[in-house]
Amino acid sequence: MSDSANLLREHGVQVTAQRLAVLRAVSECPHGTADKIAECVRNEIGVISKQAVYDALGILAEKGIIRRIQPAGSSALYEDRIDDNHHHVICRKCGKTADVDCAVGYTPCLTAADDSGYQIDEAEVIYWGTCPECLAEKSEV
Repeated sequence: MSDSANLLREHGVQVTAQRLAVLRAVSECPHGTADKIAECVRNEIGVISKQAVYDALGILAEKGIIRRIQPAGSSALYEDRIDDNHHHVICRKCGKTADVDCAVGYTPCLTAADDSGYQIDEAEVIYWGTCPECLAEKSEV
């Protein structure tokens, strides 16, 4: 717990039991929605408002302690894998999300043809498809 508390302090975030619980829940439930994280926090510490969870997620993401992912047409997802530029694959059927390491070598889709004057420092890619479990269900039908 002291490592998490130190992490918060290093980022200028006041240490509270709720923020520590939210940070643990993000770690234990990668790619969880705010509702899923709130459920995990409640299982650990009891009563916490949804607003308190949203506030904690907001400050943790703003300070770069966690990462917020917003796939098109989906709720925001949260994870604590922040030290690299990785991407995600999402099942269209069940919504399961997994990490995909960044492409290496020739990657034309990650290089903007025209940067419009921006200094680009990250590319976010989301792959969509069907997870192995849903494919197995489909073949059983």
